[in-house]
Amino acid sequence: MAGPERSQQQVEEKAEQLDDSEMALQGINMLLNNGFKESDELFRRYRTHSPLMSFGASFVSFLNAMMTFEEEKMQTACDDLRTTEKLCESDSAGVIETIKNKIKKSMDSQRSGVVVVDRLQRQIIVADCQVYLAVLSFVKQELSAYIKGGWILRKAWKMYNKCHSDISQLQEAGQRRPSLHHESLSTDNANHNAPVENCVTAEALDRLKGSVSFGYGLFHLCISMVPPHLLKIINLLGFPGDRLQGLSSLMYASESKDMKAPLATLALLWYHTVVLPFFALDGSDTHEGLLEAKAILQRKSVVYPNSSLFMFFKGRVHRLECHINSALACFHDALELASDQREIQHVCLYEIGWCSMIEMSFEDAYRSFERLKNESRWSQCYYAYLTGVCQGASGDLDGAIGVFKEVQKLFKRKNNQIEQFAVKRAERLRKISPTRELCILGVIEVLYLWKALQNCSSSKLQIMNQVLQSLDESSCRGLKHLLLGAIHKCHGNMRDAIQSLQLAARDEYGRHINSYVQPYAVYELGCILLAKHETLGKGRSLLLQAKEDFTGYDFENRLHVRIHSALASLKEVVPQ
Repeated sequence: MAGPERSQQQVEEKAEQLDDSEMALQGINMLLNNGFKESDELFRRYRTHSPLMSFGASFVSFLNAMMTFEEEKMQTACDDLRTTEKLCESDSAGVIETIKNKIKKSMDSQRSGVVVVDRLQRQIIVADCQVYLAVLSFVKQELSAYIKGGWILRKAWKMYNKCHSDISQLQEAGQRRPSLHHESLSTDNANHNAPVENCVTAEALDRLKGSVSFGYGLFHLCISMVPPHLLKIINLLGFPGDRLQGLSSLMYASESKDMKAPLATLALLWYHTVVLPFFALDGSDTHEGLLEAKAILQRKSVVYPNSSLFMFFKGRVHRLECHINSALACFHDALELASDQREIQHVCLYEIGWCSMIEMSFEDAYRSFERLKNESRWSQCYYAYLTGVCQGASGDLDGAIGVFKEVQKLFKRKNNQIEQFAVKRAERLRKISPTRELCILGVIEVLYLWKALQNCSSSKLQIMNQVLQSLDESSCRGLKHLLLGAIHKCHGNMRDAIQSLQLAARDEYGRHINSYVQPYAVYELGCILLAKHETLGKGRSLLLQAKEDFTGYDFENRLHVRIHSALASLKEVVPQ
């Protein structure tokens, strides 16, 4: 028994000697290089070893939740984050007392420095946990969740501000130390912070600055995702949202030596390739974001040569550049690289489905969505609808009708706007006996709503145009004109775009069936008119009309975010 006991003792001694910041960084890099199981095992093995390792374990849980949006994984992530939070807060009072005691009794500056770093690290981790809990709330896209998330962020914001201020003061003190050393010894004797300032290394402070910058930057990006009509509430909570400051902080964090440096890199890629194009936060121009994403991928290719996550983001860049075949190749490669990680496989399958819709390869699309419907626990209702319209668009109408019947049975989240939309659309198609053209209309509609029409080639857009022109269903006339207007706009044919959008905006007959068509048509008209100086005033009026004259329609929050962005960019060009 001496052998195993000795081995166990060596493991325990090694754990005691480990630099947890280095081990945490190794664990995150392991995760990004497809070592998902190994990373998870490492963090869970040492999760009680230090707050930093506990946070690593919770982050892996959070990442799994955000990649799948499955209720079970989101709840597990919430539980793990709260466990980490409690671990960090449990000794917080004791840590402060320890600092005072160490300074008063032993003046052991080295030990005091370790304690200060630990205190700041714990506070940053607690704030990080709060931000992730807020993100998990926002994902639900419900009013109560937004308000709850706002209150959580308020606590995080105060902690980030305090930590950022403390770290900056320590850095300034370290820079002044050589010239003020003798003066500080004589005048700061009674100041409890003096010995602490002289003992925290510059390297430790730089790492902590990177650590707090990650959460601080992600925090600002969270605020930029809050629907505009709730921004007044957010401002009342006591913090502003500065998207550019958030991006700058994430860039700083990504170049630091903290464990969250790779995560900051992922956050930047996520923002530039997913959030920016979807929410249209800079209008329709995502060119600069794509250039930044490509530069990041190029810089990190040596560190993560075969990372499924980086391959996924490379695919996103290709898709946004309309290189759909290259995007599909990347997503298939990422799918293969993530053979042991179901969550990443599912996001790859999702993208393969969307790229196939963009290419009008409907059979490939419905096979991807069908697999998601059967394997994923997130919104099977939504995946069922996508499966049905793609199957019908491929010509298998009997199969499509069978899937449309499943949609209602899979409807679980009654307050989720995507599932509500899927159920209404599936029920309508089932009742009117769908044709292939109506199913293709359904595909074009989701491509429009998810801002993917811009990724379609001219030849595919022309085919879509022809299909829409052939439709004569009175109940979807307004929707047909909205989609035709969007297609003309993608082609740069603004005269025909305006004509189609005006017809959509005047459609009263189909208003109850397609409630979002009118406000979206007015918004699209406004955006076109904003592009010319002589019609700028009219364009702004139309945006305000879309914002103020319509309510209670599908994807209302989504449109409000885009209107807010367009008006904000207008103020930058023409100050009000």
